[in-house]
Amino acid sequence: MAVISKSVVGRDRPAAATTGTVAVTAGLVLLVLVLAVVDITQGTADVGASEVRDALLGRADAGDSSVVIASRLPRMVAGILVGLALGAAGAALQSVSRNVLAAPDTLAVNAGSYLALGLVAVTGVSLPFLASSGAAFVGGLAAAAVVLGLSGLGKGTVRLVLAGSALMLGLNAVTEALLLLFPQKTEGLYRWGQGGIGQNGFDGVQQMLPVVVAGLLGLLLLGRRVDALGLGDDAARGLGVPVRGTRVTAVVFATLLSAAAVTLAGPIGFVGLCAPALVRPLARRFRGLTRSRTGMPVAGLVGAALILGADVLLRAVVPADLAVEVPTGVVTTVVGSVFLVVMALRTRDTDAAEAPDRLRIPGRTAFLVTVAVLVVALFAVVVGAVLLGDAKLLLGDVVNWTQGRSGRVVTYVLDARVPRVLAALLAGAALALSGTLVQAVTRNPLAEPGILGVTGGAGLGAVLVVTTVTAASSWVIAGAAAASSLVFGLAARGGFRQNRLVLLGMGVFAGTTALISLVIVVSDPFDTTRALTWLSGSTYGRNMPDVLPVTVVLAGALVWSAVRRRELDLVALDDNTPRLLGLRLTRARLGFLVAAVLLAASAVAAAGLIGFVGLVAPHAARALVGRRHARVVPVAVLLGAILVTLADLLGRTVIAPAQLGAGLMTAVIGAPYFLYLLVRTRR
Repeated sequence: MAVISKSVVGRDRPAAATTGTVAVTAGLVLLVLVLAVVDITQGTADVGASEVRDALLGRADAGDSSVVIASRLPRMVAGILVGLALGAAGAALQSVSRNVLAAPDTLAVNAGSYLALGLVAVTGVSLPFLASSGAAFVGGLAAAAVVLGLSGLGKGTVRLVLAGSALMLGLNAVTEALLLLFPQKTEGLYRWGQGGIGQNGFDGVQQMLPVVVAGLLGLLLLGRRVDALGLGDDAARGLGVPVRGTRVTAVVFATLLSAAAVTLAGPIGFVGLCAPALVRPLARRFRGLTRSRTGMPVAGLVGAALILGADVLLRAVVPADLAVEVPTGVVTTVVGSVFLVVMALRTRDTDAAEAPDRLRIPGRTAFLVTVAVLVVALFAVVVGAVLLGDAKLLLGDVVNWTQGRSGRVVTYVLDARVPRVLAALLAGAALALSGTLVQAVTRNPLAEPGILGVTGGAGLGAVLVVTTVTAASSWVIAGAAAASSLVFGLAARGGFRQNRLVLLGMGVFAGTTALISLVIVVSDPFDTTRALTWLSGSTYGRNMPDVLPVTVVLAGALVWSAVRRRELDLVALDDNTPRLLGLRLTRARLGFLVAAVLLAASAVAAAGLIGFVGLVAPHAARALVGRRHARVVPVAVLLGAILVTLADLLGRTVIAPAQLGAGLMTAVIGAPYFLYLLVRTRR
């Protein structure tokens, strides 16, 4: 009798699992329908539920019918279509990469598509809507291939996030350069680039619908092969599954879906990351959702619910006139940043901080020669930066200017140029020292103020300065302090483990980026170019008072680092040795982190957002002179000063009279170097 009962129960389990899966799917469909109905009743026009009903039944007047048919229905359908595409794409990418953080955002697919469409806009070529989707597809696929190739499959979450973030920053830097260099041809591209589902009629939806359907069908046909990949490559080959071909095909279909979503609504962040993550708890209860043919469509429904829910929430909380200006992608990105922070806190990171670079202790002569060469190089770069620009000068002009005997034109040029050169030099040195301190305290060679969200908070304060207030330094420092307090405060609970630190930093970075976009979008259009110029790391318009704060902070931090150099070596070593030698580890870490935050904030206040300097300079310094901070600090500071001063010089001269910010130039240089580090450390 017991045997019969067990067999009956065993037969009932698949039926129960199927019933549960159907119930979950039906519930999500109902949720999407409810959100869709609410969404089409919201807007700036005084058209409520009854008018919408009459418009759908053909009984409304021409005005109400036009609002519903031409604006609200296309917006609602676009939200569903984009959510389905991004949710299913995220589920597919996570399955084939065996990485829960794989998504169109973290694989830089959206950034690649955005850049491709920006290049199309700059060329002035008028492409049909479907052809624009093809360009976005090519850009997104190239970005995904680079990130997956660098991060490796099943190598952990951190490598993928770091590779995707580095490539995303580099691609976005190029896109921002296009926005600044071609403002007329790219007019409206920045606002579109924040992601919004608003439509003007059904033309775009009709053209993208076949693309999304083709991508979804392709992934469904691959479903069983994708499930086999989940068993491991060897097991999948044993079942006759072509592993490489299946993986490549799935990435192609996922990129196709992402490109269609970007073409229709712009890059809408984190839907492809959050939707599969919300399905996973359900899959543990209803086993039918673990199959790709079921899980990917369900993730698509969750994605549709997320986008429609974000749009409904935005229009319910924000006044209707302002809600039109706020992109839906800003809301989803803020939600995604919170999701990353929560995931970081729940991550069981048992790995210690990365092992330090191989021990290398050059002799004193080699150190002195290195410093001498760098000092000469810095002097040459500074002289070139002072002499070259839209107006070329001679050394005699500079000498006369210092003595107050120069002509009016030379005085005007040098009064504007010298503060710019000083701002670049001091900001580069400050960022390099900040990165050195952060890497030592966290014992993480990939840690950097930009990637850990510190400069993102400072950038938010800077944009508030540009668009609303005038007290620049205080707002920048306040933003940096808030972001760093959140990241380092939460990361300290886990001993600054690599996974937690990076995920927290990227979460805060994403959140501050979304808020920066929100401030720019809702502010006066005149301020948009000013804000983008600051965010590009431009030194344009700086004067001597602007460089005073970073000078004071840098001088104080250099003295502090020199006095505490032995403590810095011990902090960078491990947790036990400093305690055995009587060092108060928590107090020492806090002191160095405060110095790092002040350095990064003052650098942003002086020269805007400049990325990757805090990563590249310490790495290069350790490669040249070893790991002792008495030697690393001066070499890193010199390298950072050279890098940013040279980047500012190139940005001012290469495409003169047009200019590019130093931050854009350092991103173009630093992103490939960062990716090289990932390649070098790949196991």
